[in-house]
Amino acid sequence: MHFAISASWGPTDPTRAMLPFIFAASALQVKDTVTIMLFHDAVHLALKGLAEKIIPVGPPSRFEEVINDDNAKIIVCKPCAEVRNIYQDNCVPKVIFGGMNDFHESSKIPDTRVICY
Repeated sequence: MHFAISASWGPTDPTRAMLPFIFAASALQVKDTVTIMLFHDAVHLALKGLAEKIIPVGPPSRFEEVINDDNAKIIVCKPCAEVRNIYQDNCVPKVIFGGMNDFHESSKIPDTRVICY
């Protein structure tokens, strides 16, 4: 199964920011595939060194686990990032910049569930 996850929470709410990654880690544990699209304030999570500093209240952070999994794809909303002066060279290596068309493509992969945070 594939999960297309949209995320919009960033560092102002650490628990909500990490929920997409906690869910993704659970999916990846059973060999599902995951695409996470970072929108709005969630684009900050792609910055080098930032996600490691975001500690959710209660559940553990699973960002590193997800970002390093070959079955996970992280897309950063390019317009959302650029308006915040975030560019590809400021981000962790595995993320790619894209747009809603990329999320749409991910959402229509056979046997996909779309989840929004």
